[in-house]
Amino acid sequence: MEVLSWITKFIGGPGTGRKEFEEAFVPGETVGDVLGRFSARYPELDTALWDASKKALGEHIEVMVNDAVLGLSHTLDTPLKAGDRITLLGQYMGG
Repeated sequence: MEVLSWITKFIGGPGTGRKEFEEAFVPGETVGDVLGRFSARYPELDTALWDASKKALGEHIEVMVNDAVLGLSHTLDTPLKAGDRITLLGQYMGG
C-alpha cells in the first residue's frame, strides 16, 4: 500500500511525499476488502476515502492498482494476487 501527496496527512504524515505500508491479504480478498481494512485503522482516511454509505469511494482520492486507475483494469471487487500494489493518490482540484 502506497499513500501519496496530501493524503499522507490522514495517516499521520506531513501532507506531502509518500508513505509505504506492507498490507497482508489472503488470496481471494478484493481491492475493497484491503482498502476497507486499511482505512479503518485511520479514521480521517476512512472518512475521506469512502462515501457516506461506505460502499463506494468518495470523490477526492484516486485509487490505483499496479499503477492503473481503479475502474480501468480493476474494481473494488477485483481479487488481489501476490505482488499487487494499491496506491492512494489525492486528486488535485482548483482552477
